[in-house]
Parts: sequence; structure tokens; C-alpha cells
Amino acid sequence: MNTIDFKHKVFSLSERLFPMVARMLGNSANAEDAIQEIMIKLWVKRKQVGQHPNITGFVFLTARNYCIDLLKKKKPEIDDSTLQFKVLESENGQEQLEWKELNIIIGKILKKLPEQQREILMMRDIDGYEFIEIAAAIQLKVEHIRVLLSRARKQVCIELEKTYCYEREKN
Repeated sequence: MNTIDFKHKVFSLSERLFPMVARMLGNSANAEDAIQEIMIKLWVKRKQVGQHPNITGFVFLTARNYCIDLLKKKKPEIDDSTLQFKVLESENGQEQLEWKELNIIIGKILKKLPEQQREILMMRDIDGYEFIEIAAAIQLKVEHIRVLLSRARKQVCIELEKTYCYEREKN
């Protein structure tokens, strides 16, 4: 794999890697450093990368494994901004407050989910990855990814229902 191929097939994926890496490592600064290290590792192994049948999956798997290795060495500093959902813009202060509150509640629910379900839910619903990309990164079959995602969404729904029913009964 030459420089131009590497730039187009591997380096171009760095922007798509950023949300996953930032979430896994806990903040943006660590994610930027990690992506640089990941790209260096991939550049050193560019001949292997070029021969791989699924380059995108290989890049995502390499990034995920690198983050896991870093996390084993050191506990991450969790920055809650990595869990933020994109919310609708509103000029109404009340609506903005409600969206912020919902973000906090969902963040707490996500922390309770099993790690694999949480990771899949966040990769799919927050980062916008395709099932094939998630399957390659986590090394599971697409069908299993779909099942885990469904279970995670169901659990989030149940917890939200509990929270809002409780609040309605209090009033």
C-alpha cells in the first residue's frame, strides 16, 4: 500500500473513528493522541492492511483494541460531554432544560447497561456507525449486534418509563 492508497483508504477513516475513541477514552484530547498513534501503527503495518479483505473493519478493530489496551493501563477521566446526544435546537429555555435533564437521565441509564450493549448502542445511535462496521470492530456477527442493540434499547426504554412514571406519580 503506497502513501496515496493509505491516505484514501485508512487515514480518511480517522474522522469516523474519533467519536468511538473519544467515548472509550473519556475525553477529546486523549482521543486525538490515540488516533495519531493508531494511524502510526497502521502505517507501519500498511502492507498487511493493504492485503486485508475488510480495511474499514480492520481499522476500527485496531482502534478499539488500542483503546482497550490504554484503558487497561490507566483508568479514564470520564468527560460527560462524550455522552451527549444531539438535541433539537430550541429558543425556549424550558425545552432546553428538559433536553439537558433527559441527557443526564439517559447517561445514567447507559452507565447501568452491560458494557457490550452500551458500546453497541452508542456506536449505532450516537456515532451513527453501520452494523457491518460495529460487527467488525467488536468482532461479532451482525445478527448478534442487532440482538444486543435491541436489548439495550429495550432496557433504556424500560428505565425511561420507570423514571417518568415515578415523576408523574410524585406530582
